[in-house]
Amino acid sequence: MSFTIFNKLFASGHISADELQHIQAPYPKSVHWELRTLLYLGIVLTTTGAGILVYENIDTIGHTVIISAIALACAACFAYCFKTSAGFVRGKATTTHVLQDYILLLGCLLLLSFIGYIQYQYTVFGSRLGMASFIPMVLLFASAYYFDHLGVLSLAITNLAAWAGIVASPLNILSDNDFNNVYLIYTAILLGVILIAMAVLSTKKQLKAHFAFTYKNFGAHILFIALLAAIIQIEQIYLLWFLVLLGVVFYFFTTAVAEQSFYFFVITVLYAYFGISYVIMDFLIAVSGYAIAYFIMIYFIASGIALIRLFMYYNKKLKQHDSL
Repeated sequence: MSFTIFNKLFASGHISADELQHIQAPYPKSVHWELRTLLYLGIVLTTTGAGILVYENIDTIGHTVIISAIALACAACFAYCFKTSAGFVRGKATTTHVLQDYILLLGCLLLLSFIGYIQYQYTVFGSRLGMASFIPMVLLFASAYYFDHLGVLSLAITNLAAWAGIVASPLNILSDNDFNNVYLIYTAILLGVILIAMAVLSTKKQLKAHFAFTYKNFGAHILFIALLAAIIQIEQIYLLWFLVLLGVVFYFFTTAVAEQSFYFFVITVLYAYFGISYVIMDFLIAVSGYAIAYFIMIYFIASGIALIRLFMYYNKKLKQHDSL
């Protein structure tokens, strides 16, 4: 910003020295992220409010009208995004249209509502319920890559997990999945490996390399939780799964240190701690019975202190270069 005119006003005596100093003071802190958060919150509230409105007035509005309104709104969102988008690029896209990210997210949420609605009301996919997840999954992945949107990519990964029969929502991944089911455990392990492979390929092929963190984040949590479930549930070969867990821990530990990522270091150490503690407790109880309770208590106290010291050491080591 040019202050020439204000300097002239000061020289002519129209403003005081204090007023000039106030004008030339540094700009206040940016509210960029606060505004983005409010916009995302607005989209969530809009879609939630529309759902409540439909639910409470379904008998008076009619299914055809509701489906048509959702379809038109969804089409309008995607039409706007195609019109304002510069097209697909392999790297990180830059957009000059502030609302494009939010309109795209709204369009994708409406798309999910539309497909879920027509399946629930008209069973357009019949008994093939997987198609209700597969079709939006493909469209969401295509939208995420074409428009370069991390939020839509997260929706696509969640739909991929749902298509595989897994709830990948961070708040529900433990409560809503039946990890007593061995088939689900194997499926989750495979899904975790695929997502981690996608993260590696994104970086190596320089195809949306900034997507790698999202792939890796989902993949790491799903794979670690599935391996812990395998250790607990598949008792006959739990030591084999424990060795697999240690291998995965070694991979994530070395990459976390190499990439200076304290976040992945923390989750890797915590999952390793859970797995190692389970094996040690199982061994102690099998050897000494439940009379070993005092030693178990000492183990958790000592290991907890060691864990905290480990985090403190690597926090100092990595915090200056932490890139998540």
